Amino acid sequence: MTRWWADVDLHTVVEVVSPARVGDWRPGDAWLAGGTALFGAPPAGVTRLLDLGAAGWTPLTPGDDGLEIAATCTVAELAGFTGTAAHTAFHGLAVACCHAFLASFKIWNVATVGGNLCAALPAGPMIALTAALDGWCRILGPAGERRVPVVEFVTGDGTTVLRDGEVLRSVTLPAEALTGLTAYRRGSLFPHGRSAVLLAGRVPAGGGLVLTVTAATPRPHQLRFPAAPGPAELRAAILDAVGDGWFDDVHGLPAWRRHLTLRYAEEIRAELAR
Repeated sequence: MTRWWADVDLHTVVEVVSPARVGDWRPGDAWLAGGTALFGAPPAGVTRLLDLGAAGWTPLTPGDDGLEIAATCTVAELAGFTGTAAHTAFHGLAVACCHAFLASFKIWNVATVGGNLCAALPAGPMIALTAALDGWCRILGPAGERRVPVVEFVTGDGTTVLRDGEVLRSVTLPAEALTGLTAYRRGSLFPHGRSAVLLAGRVPAGGGLVLTVTAATPRPHQLRFPAAPGPAELRAAILDAVGDGWFDDVHGLPAWRRHLTLRYAEEIRAELAR
């Protein structure tokens, strides 16, 4: 079968390794999953593509301990996953975050969960989803395997903890985070614009509140409260966690992102406290 990347012109690429393995990596290589981010803004100096899509990883693997999402799982596959009736937290957030792409079915059928995380754009909706549900990343590399929480995987605008030769294999959402009440808010300058603010709130099994702030900041911030916080406590916790680290680009000024984050956080707090 001919892969779709065969018709894409990247003038620096001289070879495609398909299927690729961790040990194949060398300087000048780039991992290829769906390719929507890679081909949209190709990094300089890429001479080979390591094709992960041909590896045949199972997109979604539910189990007693949670849900494993392969890095090559597409947005369409994620949105279509039904799971069980108990997975209320996952269902609501997954559908909302998939629609935050504001993309056509063509992108949904190609873009991958892992690619969205590794692109590490502040507006990445898969970052918001997997961070909000306490996901952890399984990373494979020349030195072996390691695990990193999603909230620590993205370190800044376009940067992650991945080292040379490492690849994101999957993200696992623990079973206890897949149930319960959730709330979601998204803000943009335009009805069909890139996310400037994206928040997700969740009530864990023991009560309280888990609030995840993304898009308004270069990296995700997660706040955990053992008991339901009041408005003043929530506001103070957000301002302390983010500090001056509000994102600034053409999709929204820092002061506006800060204002909208605080407003949406209070809406989420009030909604989940009912």
